[in-house]
Amino acid sequence: MLKESLKWWLEYKPEKIRWEDIAHEAETGKIYRANYLDKFGRSVLVMRPGFQNTQAVEGQIKYLVYCMENAIWNLNPGQEQMVWLIDFQGWNMGCLSVKVTRETARVLQDRYPERLGLAILYNPPKVFESFWLLVKPFLEHKTYKKVKFVYSDQPQSLKIMEALFEMDKLESAFGGKSTENFSYQAYAKRMKEEEKKMCDASDASNSDQMSVMSELQQSESSISDVGSNASDEGDSTCNDETISNLDCLDAIEHLQLDCRKENDDKNTVKN
Repeated sequence: MLKESLKWWLEYKPEKIRWEDIAHEAETGKIYRANYLDKFGRSVLVMRPGFQNTQAVEGQIKYLVYCMENAIWNLNPGQEQMVWLIDFQGWNMGCLSVKVTRETARVLQDRYPERLGLAILYNPPKVFESFWLLVKPFLEHKTYKKVKFVYSDQPQSLKIMEALFEMDKLESAFGGKSTENFSYQAYAKRMKEEEKKMCDASDASNSDQMSVMSELQQSESSISDVGSNASDEGDSTCNDETISNLDCLDAIEHLQLDCRKENDDKNTVKN
């Protein structure tokens, strides 16, 4: 896992993604970092899957990585996790993408392990609950335990939100008192300003990071040897199951494509 993560980091270069690379992905506000933290000092990523505006999975994942990096950079000192606040306004089954779901799970669990502190699913429709039952087994246990379903018509849900957020800062869409709406122009300006600060900080620490990576790469083979001689069967089983479950998403996607093809063939015959 260490070797794969290093390889991904060196090849993908998440710290090199710039606003102009992903600006078009942000136009609808489908993902953005809120301008407030939760009560525990965690960055908040607001996600609106019903506002999806692009088709390319690669671009969508690149934008997710950009947002993750920005959220991490804006964490309070001593805090290492973030909150995902997911609004299902406008969402329907047509917004569902198995491939994006699969890649999001891989990025979160393999590239940013333990960065997610909590994911709040706000007012998900009943049809999503059925989809969640299918997706849940494909996630690591520690990941899906961080997911909470919250509904605006349930008093207990309001208590959850009040315990997590300053209600005067929280958007009204999530039961808060703030009437501020997403503005692409204002968000772009904020991201560019923060990006410059991040780049300056990154340039100052690049030599130290490369030194650490080099040391990790050199020690990886030694770690692998030790692991092979004294492996943890429980962790091994968990990793194998996670890989297998993620691969199952591929199978589901192929089944979806087969069903669509079959329907297209039937329509062709009728015509």
